[in-house]
Amino acid sequence: MLKIIMNARNHIMPFCEPARELRIQNSPLWLHQRNLLAPYVTREMEVGQGERIPPVREQSIVYRDNLFFDEPFITAFMTEALKRNRPVRAAFRADDPAFREHALPLSTSYTPAGSLHLADLWYYPKGPVAGAEPLVVDMEAREIGYYHVPTYMGDQSGDLVFQVPLRSLIAIDSWVHVFIADMVFGQFSRGARYEKRANEELSFKLKILSKAIFEGRQIFECSEIVIVGKNCTIDPRAVIKGPTIIGDNVTINAGAVIDNCLIGSNINISQDVQLMLSVVGDGAFLPFRSALFMTTVMENTMVAQNTCLQMSVIGRNTFIGAGSTFTDYNLIPIPLRARDGNGSLAPSNRPVLGGCVGHNCRIGSGMVIYPARTIESDVVLAASTERRVIDRDITFAQSDHHRWKLAKLHQTPYHPESQKAEVESW
Repeated sequence: MLKIIMNARNHIMPFCEPARELRIQNSPLWLHQRNLLAPYVTREMEVGQGERIPPVREQSIVYRDNLFFDEPFITAFMTEALKRNRPVRAAFRADDPAFREHALPLSTSYTPAGSLHLADLWYYPKGPVAGAEPLVVDMEAREIGYYHVPTYMGDQSGDLVFQVPLRSLIAIDSWVHVFIADMVFGQFSRGARYEKRANEELSFKLKILSKAIFEGRQIFECSEIVIVGKNCTIDPRAVIKGPTIIGDNVTINAGAVIDNCLIGSNINISQDVQLMLSVVGDGAFLPFRSALFMTTVMENTMVAQNTCLQMSVIGRNTFIGAGSTFTDYNLIPIPLRARDGNGSLAPSNRPVLGGCVGHNCRIGSGMVIYPARTIESDVVLAASTERRVIDRDITFAQSDHHRWKLAKLHQTPYHPESQKAEVESW
């Protein structure tokens, strides 16, 4: 089968790069797509922005490169598409809870069609043609979350819940969609599938139970639920609960608590670090007493001691200084807004939401970032009496390093025109 990849038109802010280059579930999105579609395709073709798909007359799957989907979704889509043997396009019902609550807000990629929304994923048995019919894939959402929070932090019933799909697809049009893909459609979904399998398969439940008894561990701490890679050093006083996946060459020190996380390779997790429902990229460094809750930290990033990140997304090669706090709740009940696919502020449909930092940023110690605020790639922020609280989005033009004589020492790979200008002026 031929795979045709269509380039998405927009860069995702504040990362200043296309969605395909961002890490979702600790893997570049383009690689994640390639791995999941590998069983179905034999060759691929890429179509740039504004280019037309060349005429082909062979079995094809076509998709936009800003789509995140998981194996259960693509299996269900391809099974039904092959059964129909007609041109089809992935679609969602407008009342699908997971799509309505999490995928649709802030998006610009879906095409409305009556009571359906069409995604940029097609199957053609004899090459691309006009008139593909909608193929609705039920995301099989189930409500999961926190049911005992104060009423002012949840909806009218006082619940702070997510509509967690067992089959996931979301177009990455905003940094918030990275958060949703990693947390709600990633960590929560993986846990929900574990729970569903344990409830439906007696053999799986007995396998977990026997492994826990053999290892002398609690059920959620046994090696069937906590998967550890090669050459890892884990202090016996660390607490790790699953479902958790830990990569290779990882050091976890005493007092660390890890619960339902995806941990990459070559990572150092120091004493008393707290990680819950988070994704930590390869090469990251978490010094003592740093804390992540429902947060993505991409590769080669450091979150310094006593820093707390909640419901946030941090880009690659970034430093977050000690004692910084990313808040996630508006003290006055104003709806939280975030940047959509067009770069405009729009309702995020989230009662609580953290902030986002782009790639290659340097954030000084003791900073406080208000909910849903963003800091663009290549920015340097030094805490001072004038700026210690970030209450609005910070662009590259507002970076502190522009005011310093040695600004040229800060490399700006995501704003190469600025680096060139600095070199010429020097």
